Amino acid sequence: MERKKVVGMQKMPTGVDNFRVLREKNYYFVDKTYFIKEILDNQVPVTLITRPRRFGKTLTLSMLKEFFDINAAGSRLFEGLSIEKAGEAYTGHQGKYPVIFISLKDISRGNYGAALHSICDKISDLYFEYNFLAESAALAAREKRYYASICDMAQDEKYDLAKWGKSLRVLTLYLWKHYGIKPILLIDEYDAPIQSAWEDGYYDEMIQFMRQLYSEVLKTNEALEFAVLTGVLRVAKESIFSGLNNLRVCSVLSTAYRDALGFTGAEVAKMAQDLGREDKLPEIREWYDGYSFGGQEIYNPWSVIQYFQEGCIPAPYWVNTSANGIIRQMVHGLSRKTESELQQLMQGESVCKTVHENIIYNDIGQNSDDFYTMLLITGYLKAVDSRANAFGETVALRIPNKEILNLFRVEILRSMAGYRSISDISDMLNSMLAGEAERFEMNLELILRNYVSYHDAANGESFYHGMMLGFCVLLQDTHIVKSNRESGYGRFDLALIPKDNRQYGVILEFKRADDEAQLEAKAMEALKQIEELAYGSEFEQRQISKVWKYGIAFCGKKVCLRTDDV
Repeated sequence: MERKKVVGMQKMPTGVDNFRVLREKNYYFVDKTYFIKEILDNQVPVTLITRPRRFGKTLTLSMLKEFFDINAAGSRLFEGLSIEKAGEAYTGHQGKYPVIFISLKDISRGNYGAALHSICDKISDLYFEYNFLAESAALAAREKRYYASICDMAQDEKYDLAKWGKSLRVLTLYLWKHYGIKPILLIDEYDAPIQSAWEDGYYDEMIQFMRQLYSEVLKTNEALEFAVLTGVLRVAKESIFSGLNNLRVCSVLSTAYRDALGFTGAEVAKMAQDLGREDKLPEIREWYDGYSFGGQEIYNPWSVIQYFQEGCIPAPYWVNTSANGIIRQMVHGLSRKTESELQQLMQGESVCKTVHENIIYNDIGQNSDDFYTMLLITGYLKAVDSRANAFGETVALRIPNKEILNLFRVEILRSMAGYRSISDISDMLNSMLAGEAERFEMNLELILRNYVSYHDAANGESFYHGMMLGFCVLLQDTHIVKSNRESGYGRFDLALIPKDNRQYGVILEFKRADDEAQLEAKAMEALKQIEELAYGSEFEQRQISKVWKYGIAFCGKKVCLRTDDV
């Protein structure tokens, strides 16, 4: 594939989430500083913004820190940017506040003790950043002793909940006393420790600590100017933000700050122009566009940056960064109905679901609505339409772009069905497309024998039909996949219509045999049905003359295939 050097290319900020580094090192920067103006205009005590991973949350909070931080007064990082052009009413806030910035995205995990130690270690580091408070005349002697005890966390082996649970609130109070100015609090990936705890089995202990930590610092804290939190999930108030009435949640369905994270179409077009690759806009749109936050079209920023960094080679950059543990757990053991809906999504269609954004982790997995809510919030689906009802928000969901479609085809499909090797599926599909009937039959039986349980196979013809449809969706780049559609005088089970009419099409008709002795007869019956009901009519209408016709019979893990190519 062609790898063309970008004309006059600036350094692309791959993995750079520090605003100062980005500006000082002259990385390419998409100006999002108008977000600062919006924060000041809204004057909300506590703002929570939820977005999928790697959509710029850490960089956004880093930008806020550099703008407001009293220790960065006189900074020239914002020269020429939109916030500077907004006027004195906004630039007058620059460098005027103490700022507390903590990120919880790299918390140790595995057990509660390790995770709690990691969180307390980060809080201790925060206290060290303001070590001048240990000598501040504004603090009483007992306050200085508490301050020293947090800094010297090695002496604290039990991490007393009462002591550490109030540590962030106490820091805001001490900074207020010292400066006479209320501080700003920025918490990045606020929900990361909770998600890890749920995945690793210590959720109840962690939720108790995090509830106290957040309630102490955010609920009626007179020492706080305002707070901004970012995360992936909108965790339900009753589980972590109990009694917090000053919280504004800006989720993927909210209109507030809808273009503050991720790239808009205009921003991507300008980037392509700046880098001399406007010719690549259709490809970028196909692969990385399609998200919708509060109705605003958004591109995946991580993938767009990687795309230009790698010489405009399309690849699943975002989905390859890390796995999502929640999705991985929820995909296991899906109902046949949900599997069918996922196949529907992979064919470019939408599904309508009731979305409950207030997630309580212990309820995850109770119904399919939770599953689709998680897919939406974590960036695997987009909302194309929504309306409120008595039970929540009914949302039409769709796969946003080619990058995510590829993930559904391989990772989710494989996890959903329990297949350990995608190469076995690939070999089976390749032999089917090539008309190699014996090899097709052998590969299909191999999959049934090694990866399908007798319990699944006992569900009848519908199981085999759904399984084969799921496999064939992997061919969507080259074929239109149709299931149970009218053609000729009946409805075929499955058809693959090549997008290039010079290539072979495929018709599949399935039968289930009660015992192995009936397999061949049932396979011949399926093949005869293809002919007698003229299932090839749709191919003829599309001027596709080459069609492989397969009658396939199943009995448990046994298969018999008969073919008659035209």
